[in-house]
Amino acid sequence: MSPRDVVPTGPVYDAELVEDVPAIAGRRRGRFMNWWRRSRRVPEAFRSRQAARDAVAWLLRSPFRVMGAVGRGLVVGLRAWRRWVRVTDYREAAENAEKLADKFVEIRALTLFRWKVTGAALMVASVGLLVADLVYGAAALWITGGVAAVVLAVAGRRKDGSPGRKAVLAGPRTLTWTMDPQVLVDAFRDAKLIGKDESLRLVERASRVGDGWSITVDLPATRKADDVIKHRDALASALAVDEVQLIVERVRGRGGHAGRVFLWVADEDPYAGPPLRTPLLDVECWDAWRPVPFGRDARNRRIDLPLVWTSLLVGAIPRQGKTFATRLATAGLILDPYTQLYVFDGKGGKDWDAAEQVAYRFVCGDEVEHIEAVRDHLIELVAEVQSRYARMATLDDETCPESKITPGISRDSNLGMPITAVIIDEVQVFLENPTRQEVGGKKTTLGAYIAELLAYLVRKGPAAGIVVILATQRPDSNTIPSRLRAVLGSRFALRVMDWRDSNIVLGEQMNTRGYDASTLLPSHKGVGILRPDGETAGADVLAVTVRTFYMPNPEWREICARGRALRETAGTLTGHAAGDDTTTAVDPSAVVKAIGSGTEEDSPDLPEPLASVVEYLGDDLGNREFVPTAELVEALDVEPGAFAQQMGELGCRPTRQYVPGDDGTPRRVRGYVTADIRTAVDDFGSTDLTDGGSS
Repeated sequence: MSPRDVVPTGPVYDAELVEDVPAIAGRRRGRFMNWWRRSRRVPEAFRSRQAARDAVAWLLRSPFRVMGAVGRGLVVGLRAWRRWVRVTDYREAAENAEKLADKFVEIRALTLFRWKVTGAALMVASVGLLVADLVYGAAALWITGGVAAVVLAVAGRRKDGSPGRKAVLAGPRTLTWTMDPQVLVDAFRDAKLIGKDESLRLVERASRVGDGWSITVDLPATRKADDVIKHRDALASALAVDEVQLIVERVRGRGGHAGRVFLWVADEDPYAGPPLRTPLLDVECWDAWRPVPFGRDARNRRIDLPLVWTSLLVGAIPRQGKTFATRLATAGLILDPYTQLYVFDGKGGKDWDAAEQVAYRFVCGDEVEHIEAVRDHLIELVAEVQSRYARMATLDDETCPESKITPGISRDSNLGMPITAVIIDEVQVFLENPTRQEVGGKKTTLGAYIAELLAYLVRKGPAAGIVVILATQRPDSNTIPSRLRAVLGSRFALRVMDWRDSNIVLGEQMNTRGYDASTLLPSHKGVGILRPDGETAGADVLAVTVRTFYMPNPEWREICARGRALRETAGTLTGHAAGDDTTTAVDPSAVVKAIGSGTEEDSPDLPEPLASVVEYLGDDLGNREFVPTAELVEALDVEPGAFAQQMGELGCRPTRQYVPGDDGTPRRVRGYVTADIRTAVDDFGSTDLTDGGSS
């Protein structure tokens, strides 16, 4: 071969020829997956392999979940049918009305009727299925069974937060009150109301009561229902509901004990919705001896407020419904033509103008002459109380059996002892007046003198038919002296600024018992905590949260006009309403003797719990150097954490010192140095006197 026949070539490789179709298919699959993951048309949940795995797992578990839902739906349906056939709704209504014995025959007849309806329904359903099977064959039975399974599965479906369901990621907690008792046990454990190894004993199963669920349980031994009430907010958090939806009460009386708790959980905010119209608008007249319709609690039970034999203090910050609540209590007295009304308005507005047409004595304003008129009217009333006791002493035992006024005495015009109510709105205007005057040879202020007169009427007046109703927007220890506040029977606190003001209205240490009016929502107008002095819908509880009825000015004027018409018909329209403002002449020395020596300017009142500590220690305050915290907590029955915080805010900081133990061995305990307590008392007294002088 010649060189010119040789043709140069490139490098030669040793390889194998294969088809390139799979490579092309792989590239196409890659492009498809890339488009699938980036396309906006594909939902985000379907772009990952995990989504496919979850879908497969869901398909595999679906039959078991459907079967479980059908089973739960069947249980729910059977429970609902059982309550219906046993006439539980009618029976509970009769029990609440305390007429169960009277309704027994009706309940029996209704139960029998519902059993007959059940039997008839089962017979009709059986005949219908049989006819469908004969006409359409087995397909009709399959369709009927499928529809029934779907309905039961929907009724028995589980939601987030239900027992047995665990989310991969934590989400919002919700409560399903159908109600697995384990949910409640876990909630009590989470709130640290019972130990991890402790449980609850079911007394009454969860059942529908009004617009919520109720259940009654027994706590473990040594656990107290009062502790559950104190920590109601923690339990509400554990149950995933707002604390306004949770009602916790201790079961008292024959069927209860210190460890039995009743719980009621509302479906939604029980205090939302339109205002509630007062039932007094629908009555022609009212009996002052009957409790006045005041409002409704969270369970929609009507709360009636007794006024005879007691007194009432209403406290709140401005624009929370204080005047409306006071007028509600007064409305029942206005509609009784045999009552006398002393109405004093320290605000000076038009809120009480309509009451002028029915009032025996009426004062509106905050000038000195107005306050002096209030003083003169109260002096007149104190003398009237003395006169009533003297006249009751001369009555026979049949007319006056217990040296107390009776309905018959209060309506006898010849005896002249009607139920008399003293209503003072913005009472702080009268109690804080610094005008100096001499009473019984002792220097005092006009406000302090009025406070002494009111304290006498509250202490001695109820048995003589005197009712005192006070309202203030400044519920502090300087406004209402403790000697007056301590003898006021019923208390109603709408929203206030802090727990101190709440305790001043409701009573000392009420916040540690679970009742704090400063936690009420600003949007809940007219909602407050009532601590009644008498029988209410919750007679066995210490206090109850109430949404008062609503009575605006037009309806208030209608009530007052009706009260005047009733008095004109009965011939009992007297005093200011009849044009007679003449005050009865009274011997001042007799009044000073009646109210005692309290007109002398007293030492300033100490705030709680400092006042209780000083009262408990007594002479030991100057003799002991140190007092353990445990001793004070046990003696005063207070919550340790709140007590330490309150004492710290008053300038008493706890410390640790060695004290001899029971066996004589020194041990280090936490407590307070009595010198610090005496210093706090002195500092408060000097500050209070300085403030009083500057005012």
